[in-house]
Amino acid sequence: MFRSHTCGELRISDVNKQVTLAGWVQRSRKMGGMTFIDLRDRYGITQLVFNEEVDAALCENANRLGREFVIQITGTVNERFSKNANIPTGDIEIIVSELNVLNAALTPPFTIEDNTDGGDDIRMKYRYLDLRRPSVRRNLELRHRMTIEVRRYLDSQGFIEVETPVLVGSTPEGARDFVVPSRMNPGQFYALPQSPQTLKQLLMVSGFDRYFQIAKCFRDEDLRADRQPEFTQIDCEMSFVEQDDIINLFEGMTKYLFKEIRGVELEGQFQRMAWADAMKYYGSDKPDLRFGMKFVELMDILKGHGFSVFDSAEYIGGICAEGAAHYTRKQLDALTEFVKRPQIGAKGMVYARIEEDGSVKSSVDKFYTQEVLQQVKEAFAAKPGDLILILSGDDTMKTRKQLCELRLEMGSQLGLRDKNTFACLWVVDFPMFEWSEQENRLMAMHHPFTHPKDEDIALLDTDPAAVRADAYDMVINGVEVGGGSIRIHDPKLQAKMFEILGFTPEKAEEQFGFLMNAFKYGAPPHGGLAYGLDRWVSLFAGLDSIRDCIAFPKNNSGRDVMLDAPAALDPSQLDELNLIVDIKE
Repeated sequence: MFRSHTCGELRISDVNKQVTLAGWVQRSRKMGGMTFIDLRDRYGITQLVFNEEVDAALCENANRLGREFVIQITGTVNERFSKNANIPTGDIEIIVSELNVLNAALTPPFTIEDNTDGGDDIRMKYRYLDLRRPSVRRNLELRHRMTIEVRRYLDSQGFIEVETPVLVGSTPEGARDFVVPSRMNPGQFYALPQSPQTLKQLLMVSGFDRYFQIAKCFRDEDLRADRQPEFTQIDCEMSFVEQDDIINLFEGMTKYLFKEIRGVELEGQFQRMAWADAMKYYGSDKPDLRFGMKFVELMDILKGHGFSVFDSAEYIGGICAEGAAHYTRKQLDALTEFVKRPQIGAKGMVYARIEEDGSVKSSVDKFYTQEVLQQVKEAFAAKPGDLILILSGDDTMKTRKQLCELRLEMGSQLGLRDKNTFACLWVVDFPMFEWSEQENRLMAMHHPFTHPKDEDIALLDTDPAAVRADAYDMVINGVEVGGGSIRIHDPKLQAKMFEILGFTPEKAEEQFGFLMNAFKYGAPPHGGLAYGLDRWVSLFAGLDSIRDCIAFPKNNSGRDVMLDAPAALDPSQLDELNLIVDIKE
């Protein structure tokens, strides 16, 4: 037996017990004739004590131990003289009588502690060492617990977990696929699934009624903090449901997870907001509602007064930051530079302070009378001490997105984006289509199988760009944690959708004939939703990136620097697959 207890298990009630522990050397300290070693395993840390006066040889062996040596010890539990209230085992220590080195270790390239001295690249290269850090381990423990609770909740709601294939056909209508060559079918390729979308719809045709899967998905797209080339989603589908049925069930799941994982009770129904309103008032389809600063449009007030920037603008809008009139000129200049960054792209910013006497002091005073500035103040219902920030531009959507970035920055600067506060929102009534400049055609905003709102179906023939979808996203603290839609189950409507998207009947049959044919055998009304497991865990862990809640993530270039992947294939493998690699300059 390597151990009788773990390193996080022993308490004051265990004093005088003979125990055996095994783990990694966290750190060692020599104080006179005493050596103290912190022994760590997955469960915690226990202090070991070696006394030179009692056993000089044993103490000398202990002094030779380096960081991350794997050891086994036997000893007696003793009450600590100097207790450590920061760890559960802080009341006890082990007086060691036997020491066995199970494996020596090289000095690690960074400290295995919460506040490590290792940068991102070095930690990713030695991820197996990074995973020893308690903070990273806790994220994976949280992930494990979440999957348990997800399965428990969905099982209680009558869902069946079904695994779907990982080698599927390519669907170039969405993001880029990762493709896999087939040795047995030369010149042909599988694709890794971007989601199990069509397969879960087929399960509904099969009569399974309520399906779920904690599914690996793959998308070859540009990376950012909340994206990885491979990710995990809680994928669900239901039959004989309408939009409200799905929203209500998964709102219940959200409340369940918050209560079980975070101990937070979310009261009442979540707010629902139409996509058009989210874009109009927040410049984003995933608005952060932990704070206000709702957009106010100012064209009617500020146009036509001789300020050419506003007079020529298609859109003028602003936000009101309560109590921020104390911002100095230096701080306001910094905000102006912030919105002028290339990734945001505004040309400038106008501000207006509400003074203590109710008057308005603005950076464009010379163009506007106090009467006009008071109208601006009234539009925001601003009070003395408030600060109004205004942007304008010749593209309404683009300027709203710039104003969104300014709003989020102000929320952060004013401490309004507390990670222990949660604002949950359903964004609904998305547009069915969006125009692609690159493709020069309408594209499905979600996917080709999303059902249009019944009242908009007639517009498919006359004004498809105006059609709204039975689609919905769950947004928490400005992060889209999941989304879904009611699906098309009528073969004729599905064929119409393919036609609008530019599919010829032959192309639709080639790519999705299996689904269209299945619908002819009695497809029930159905819909579903997928929650991003990685995003949920990072939300609950208070992380800014999903990377630290994934055991072996990729870096920002999509590389696994630990495995050095992707990598070139051996020529013999390429030959077996009938592949020739021709890298373009």
